[in-house]
Amino acid sequence: MAPPPDNTGPLDGLRALEMGQLIAGPFCGQLLGDFGAEVIKIEQPGRGDPMREWGREKSGGESLWWPVVARNKKCITVNARETAGQEIIKDLVAQSDFLIENFRPGTLEKWNLGYEVLKEVNPGLILIRATGFGQTGPYAYRAGYGAIGEAMGGLRYVVGSPDRPPSRMGISIGDTLTASFSCVGALCALHARQSTGRGQVVDSALYEAVLNVMESLITEFDQTGFIRERTGAILPNVAPSNVYPTSDGEHLIAANQDTVFARLAEAMERPELAADTRYMDHNSRGRHQTELDDLIGGWTATLSSDALGELLNRHGVPNGKIYTAPDMLQDAHFKAREAIIKVAHPSFGELAMQNVCPKLSSTPGSVRWCGAELGEHNEDVYRGLLNYSEEKVSALRDAGII
Repeated sequence: MAPPPDNTGPLDGLRALEMGQLIAGPFCGQLLGDFGAEVIKIEQPGRGDPMREWGREKSGGESLWWPVVARNKKCITVNARETAGQEIIKDLVAQSDFLIENFRPGTLEKWNLGYEVLKEVNPGLILIRATGFGQTGPYAYRAGYGAIGEAMGGLRYVVGSPDRPPSRMGISIGDTLTASFSCVGALCALHARQSTGRGQVVDSALYEAVLNVMESLITEFDQTGFIRERTGAILPNVAPSNVYPTSDGEHLIAANQDTVFARLAEAMERPELAADTRYMDHNSRGRHQTELDDLIGGWTATLSSDALGELLNRHGVPNGKIYTAPDMLQDAHFKAREAIIKVAHPSFGELAMQNVCPKLSSTPGSVRWCGAELGEHNEDVYRGLLNYSEEKVSALRDAGII
């Protein structure tokens, strides 16, 4: 296994404090850390982030999610509920660029760590606040988990089959979207700081992050009264774009552009379909979506998935298998681009996980280590970064502050 690259990414030299827990805050910290920022994760002594225990599958009782979401982070313990702990956080803020938190609005203020206090300590601080409903508005102080934001933002209503209740994605997509938008906001604020010299608050609401990926859903209703409904594996009036049967499984084909559909017709040895008035353009195919899918499905069912893929690739038709983790680990393209890497781990030897995305040509990000133990970097941060004396560190430890 190759050692971590020397170049740690374009954010090398920046420092982020992560006070959040679970997903929305920590995934934002993961993104910053992947691209080279020094991320110091602050956890409650003796307890830590619940993500240390989360995940559907465990190995030897250890979470397999924690090593991913906490990668590239230094882990320290601080009791932010105590005055001495709040002073430690202020000392860290004085030397940091970002502070990430995803507590309910008012929590930092209750701990005397609100933005008005922290900007006096460090006027350049960028405070990243990820919450269910944002810092303002009548719902601001409601408890808000990812599922609620997905529902309120419109995603849950359109996911699933039309004859079933609303479904959910198999991942915590609302939280990771919020974290991603938080990271975008943080980098925008960082750019603004170059000219103003001052930081600001990044207010990232979960329901708004979901809303922002809902395409023209709002505009469609505003102009025509149309409400999108659940449509299963298809998008209405976008055809052909579906999962089709093969002799040994299923295969996804997306050929809804006119020129691409013509290439699909050639692959099917039915070139006349591209000139058929029922299928000759986007709108026509949309009106005859069901019969077109039936026609294509009848053809794909006669081929294996591999044979179908090879044929469609020769004709330049977008297609692919529906991958699971084993498919990804075996795929030559994943290997060539190092989309999945092996990272050293003290318990497991090494762990496979997704690599940094996107790839930068000159200053790429990297995964330098897996999620650390609770308080593993206390000495490094308190004795090194903050230059606390050994006596002070011992006293803080004995008092349960760290």
